[in-house]
Order: sequence, then C-alpha cells, then structure tokens
Amino acid sequence: MRALPHRRPLVIGHWSLVILALVSISSLRAEDLSAPPPTPSTATATISWRERYTLGPGDILDFSLYGQPDLDRGQIFVRPDGRVGYLQAADIPATGRTIDELRTDIEAVLSTYHRRPRVIITPVELRSKRYVILGKVVDKGVFPLEHPLTLIEAVARARGVETGLFEGNTVELADLPRSFIARDRQRLPIDFANLFFEGDLTQTVPIEPGDFIYFASAISNDVFILGEVGQPGVFGFTPRLTALGAIAARGSFTPAAFRGRVLIIRGSLAKPETIVVDVNAVLNGKALDVPLQPKDILYVSRRPWIFAEELTDMAITSFLGSMTSTWTDKNLGPWLPSGSLPQVR
Repeated sequence: MRALPHRRPLVIGHWSLVILALVSISSLRAEDLSAPPPTPSTATATISWRERYTLGPGDILDFSLYGQPDLDRGQIFVRPDGRVGYLQAADIPATGRTIDELRTDIEAVLSTYHRRPRVIITPVELRSKRYVILGKVVDKGVFPLEHPLTLIEAVARARGVETGLFEGNTVELADLPRSFIARDRQRLPIDFANLFFEGDLTQTVPIEPGDFIYFASAISNDVFILGEVGQPGVFGFTPRLTALGAIAARGSFTPAAFRGRVLIIRGSLAKPETIVVDVNAVLNGKALDVPLQPKDILYVSRRPWIFAEELTDMAITSFLGSMTSTWTDKNLGPWLPSGSLPQVR
C-alpha cells in the first residue's frame, strides 16, 4: 500500500520564494528604468491598472463630507451594476473610474444640495481585480489584486507549493513542467520548472486581473482525451491503454472528426513531445497502436493536418480550456458567480 502523502508547504514556498520575489521586484524595476518609452498601446494598458487603479464591483469604500462628521458613511460597496451611492448622489457610475474621478462626479451632484462640498473617499477593500491560483499550492482560491504582484509573489502569497511524505522522503506534489499560467484565454510561455528549480527570473511575469495559475498534480495518473470525440475530458489511466483504445472508450470519433491522424502531447507544456498516430495504418495492420502514458494529452482535430506543429498549440489551448473549466467548477463553483472569471479556450 502506498502511504498517503502528508501535505505541508514546500521550503521554496517560504524563504526561497520570498528572496526570489524581492530579487524579481528589483529586476523588474531595473528593466523599467532601462526600457525605452512604451508605445501608446502599452502605455494605455499600464496606466489603466498598474499606475491608475480603477474601481469595479465588489470594492468597498468609506465616504465622508469634510466638516460634517454626521454625514460619514462607511462600508459602501460598488454594486454589481458598477454604481455607487452617497447622500443625494444615489446612482453614480464607479466602474472604470479612479477614486479622484468618482469624487469629482459625486461632488458635482452634491453641489446642488451642499455649498462647496468636499467629498473624502477612502478605500477599505479593493476586491474587483482578482486572480485564481489552484492545484498543488497550500492556499488555493481567488485572491484580490490590490497592488502590482509578480508570479513568484502570488505563489508565496499562497504559502508555496505543496509537498508530501512518501516512504520517509519529502516529495513534491506539483508537476511543474505541466503547470501553467493562463491569461486572456491563452497559456503564457512560462517555464515553471526553470523558474522555481533554477531561479530563472526571466520566467516570472506581473500578474494581471483574471489570470489563472494552476499547479498540476505530480501524483495524478489521468490522461486527457480532447477534441472531436464522443466524451472529451479526463480519463483514468490503465495499463496497456492505447490511443485508439482510449478514443473508443470515450465514445469514438464524432462525425466532424478528422480520422486520418490523432496527436499525442507528452511531457512539459513549455517543451512538449509530440507523437502522431496514423489511424488508417493502425486499422489496416500496417502500424502498431501507440501506448499512452499518464498525463498524456490525446487530441482529435476537426480539420485535416499533416505536421504536428500545426496542431500542438490548438491542442494545448483545448487542454487548458477544458481543465480550467473543470478545476474552477470543482474547486470554486459554489462560491463563484457565473461568468465572474474568464475561461481559457
């Protein structure tokens, strides 16, 4: 019998991560000083979040009117519709506005009822910008993004990567080569193994609102059957499982499937190994079916293709989309309103 892993934070999730985070901040600042001026599009993206924090639903604010303490109002939420109210300014848009801009808008309304009103707005909690971190980290869930944060800092905030005990030895429960960060429905080209094992700070990035960080399990033996099959999704690995056997077990090909070749992706997401299965050759007895390994991604395309490179990105994106949705629903579904975080597709 295999001993169940005893979970505890990995050492790199504590002091080493803190040191890496500090070095990362210094490195990013040095790059900022030496970098050329940003293009207009880059400048807009930077100002909209990192240098110009804008409000959104869920943010909590305190309001007061200078010189009139009896008009103090605390714990005012920015409503789901993005609006907020204070005194006679009952329905003021807040989403996408800075605190200074919101103050100006409210003062303009209150000037009808008060002489030269001076509104004071104090942020209590900034919850509207969030990111998700799941998988083999100690503290998983949705985290508010109140200030700029790097990937290393986000993992440190989650108290690091999990480890366990197996046969008296400390083992890592996270499969770093298959872990990822997704943004705007795409995987970022970050090599987690190089970042956390080698300390390669070129692999860290600033976190953006809506980012999804996932640390894959090192002890999972699942395979992933995706694309044009009857029942795409996670499939438990069994000995002697083959590519065509797995497709048959998941409802075979759909009518829209390209049946000439299927693709197997194996190993690291950053540097994947690809295996092409010639379905016709296997069915005609001219080639052997390909045995699967734990954590393989098997992808059936809708359109014809010849070279694996044509399909690899599409297959990995499909994998991320399917797994992100599954992991989010499983771990956060009861607490997340529908559509509150973007899914990878």
